[in-house]
Amino acid sequence: MVPLTAPAPVDLPEPPPDRGGWWHAYVCPAHGVELAHDGLLTGVFPAGGARCRHGCRIDDPAVRGAWTVLAHQACARRIRSLARSPRPADRAAAARLLAGYAERYAALGGATHAGAAEWMLRGRLFHQALTEAIWAVTVGQAARALRAAGGPQPAEVTGLLDGLAGAAAQAHESLVADGRFDSNYTAWLIAAGAVCSERPEWLTGPHGLHAHVLAAVRPDGWEWEAATYYHHFVLRAYLLALDAQPQVPLPEPVRERLVAMAAVLDTITTPGGLLPMLHDGPYRRPPAEHELAELAELRPLLGAVAAPAHPVVVYPDAGYAVLRADGLHALVDFGPHGGSHGHLDKLALYLYGTDTPWQPDPGQVPYAHQGWRRHYRSTAAHPTFAVDGLDQAECAGRLIGHDHRSLAVGCDTAYPGVSARRELRLRDGALVDELTVTTDRPRRITLGLRPDVELTVRPASGGGFGTAWHGRQVLHGEHRASTDADLVARPGPGPADDPQRTRTWVDWTAVDATAVTFRSVYRLGA
Repeated sequence: MVPLTAPAPVDLPEPPPDRGGWWHAYVCPAHGVELAHDGLLTGVFPAGGARCRHGCRIDDPAVRGAWTVLAHQACARRIRSLARSPRPADRAAAARLLAGYAERYAALGGATHAGAAEWMLRGRLFHQALTEAIWAVTVGQAARALRAAGGPQPAEVTGLLDGLAGAAAQAHESLVADGRFDSNYTAWLIAAGAVCSERPEWLTGPHGLHAHVLAAVRPDGWEWEAATYYHHFVLRAYLLALDAQPQVPLPEPVRERLVAMAAVLDTITTPGGLLPMLHDGPYRRPPAEHELAELAELRPLLGAVAAPAHPVVVYPDAGYAVLRADGLHALVDFGPHGGSHGHLDKLALYLYGTDTPWQPDPGQVPYAHQGWRRHYRSTAAHPTFAVDGLDQAECAGRLIGHDHRSLAVGCDTAYPGVSARRELRLRDGALVDELTVTTDRPRRITLGLRPDVELTVRPASGGGFGTAWHGRQVLHGEHRASTDADLVARPGPGPADDPQRTRTWVDWTAVDATAVTFRSVYRLGA
């Protein structure tokens, strides 16, 4: 069991009376931002509707259902805090609250949520079995903490844990039968079963955790979807399950894969702690920060983790490369699309300083907002190449070669008749970037710059242009093209935590071209 600092006494939560909906519906339909997490421990939906940071108030059944999910999750976390408290009165309150949840869960009679969408793997208290499994892990941890403190566990709570483990087993069997064993859902269903039942077969069985790690995590250490959020989401589920059953031996191949997962996060994180949210996931979201803090607390279960220290690190299965030198932290995406969590961003170049996101992956909004979701999935939202203003196809690039200071990647399937190659070199304290695109007929070829900082653009003598990327660190860019290329700097939406935040987008375009090389040199500056 990972040691936890005892919390200060806390107020008692009031779980909401309703079943939870789909949390991704907790989004402003006008502005695309996640709504405020008000009143989650009160059991009462905010009067006048959930707040949007831009002044809206939203009150409809989908938003109420989403708020209810967040409220149940927040209440479970507060109950866990009470259960871990050194104060007997807090632990007694946790036991009462768990007993109350047990009565409500038993009253559902095992019926799945009738209000869930057809595509969902349905839960009982929640639309999604995934959401219910996350809640179940927290509830199971609270019950374990009470047992560890030596207090009696009400019979109702034992029944609740049995019910949650049984629901997880049923959903788990459904995913296995459907050929989706490697799903991130499965990782959390395993964690729920392991925490609530403490039966070792959740780890050791033919479709248990050990098998899932080897099926869902590629040899380079990335979870198969190659999305940062789902990567740490799955790793957290694994560690929660292992924490619940420390007596179960961990096979060395499984341990090695888990250590590789942790090393991935260490490698892509900047020295100042910025974690690039590659492919799909929230660009910046407070609950995700809490999840990362919990993951950090669980990391000692893996022992020492040594991340690669080389200036160039390549992940061939996921299709990412990291280049690091002199305060520059660059990532290039050349890999497979990533399934439903992929974005149309082959050969995108993401740029970070120690703690400045100069040109980050923009992330994604809650999924219920289809319009902004399509935008953040699009090629236009990313710092990569586009042809004739069209989206790239769902495709994979390839690794051409690399050494300790350089990298070359390519893609021939983003557009019919189009080939692209991106070469990156670390040289004399600078990052040199050359993107070459060739086409089978005259086309409009564009390279986009997509900052999340104030960007200054200025013409340069002899053609080309210069850029200054501001922040805690300042990045300077010098840019030239091999043929005539138009430069358009225009307002564009910022990353997905707030689509209303305006940034300066740069579209650098060669018109009626069959070949062009866009060359940029980036250096840190005052």
